[in-house]
Amino acid sequence: MSAPSDEVRVHRVEDRAAYDANSINAILDAGWVAHVGAVRDGKPVVIPMYYVRDGDSLLLHGAPATGTIRRGKGADVCATITLLDGFVLARSAFHHSMNYRSVVVIGTAEPVEDQAEKAAALHLFVERMVPGRQAMIRPNTDKEIQGTGVLRLSLDNASAKVRVGDPIDDDEDYELPIWAGVVPITDVFGDAIGDGRSPDGVNVPPNVSDLRTT
Repeated sequence: MSAPSDEVRVHRVEDRAAYDANSINAILDAGWVAHVGAVRDGKPVVIPMYYVRDGDSLLLHGAPATGTIRRGKGADVCATITLLDGFVLARSAFHHSMNYRSVVVIGTAEPVEDQAEKAAALHLFVERMVPGRQAMIRPNTDKEIQGTGVLRLSLDNASAKVRVGDPIDDDEDYELPIWAGVVPITDVFGDAIGDGRSPDGVNVPPNVSDLRTT
């Protein structure tokens, strides 16, 4: 594990930090949305974007004319991913908190220009959402591939920070007649809802309905 740069080093509650690939990748693979920050016309702008991890990098995609894709090429960006796991309710307002898992990545967003590499990246976006989906749908046309911008952001400069566990109250407050603890927060998939345009006899495929049980 290489030493983290000061850009991503956690300075507040350092014992909650992790810099190894396994810790970072586990959080990235459990998340769906990265908030990507860049400088636009001299001002910071943060945009939520669907992402996928490809080995030791993040892939981001959007319309080529989108500000983050257009201006992000070759520019320094910051991507943050946060998974909220629970409300931490303490005996005082000061010690209320949240349990979470988060990752911060800072680096240069490199455009994916090669047509075959871009097609492979777009394949990953679909497969990350629903494994096996790509084989069931119409393939992308060359025009569609060309009309999609893809950025690759290395994970070389990244850090994770995680809070777990109960509230941490002042010693004298534990005797107060106040309930304290954690309210868990989880994400669940609902039942698939068709768009009403599929021909008769076309049912929800198992890999889509199975998301309900994941």
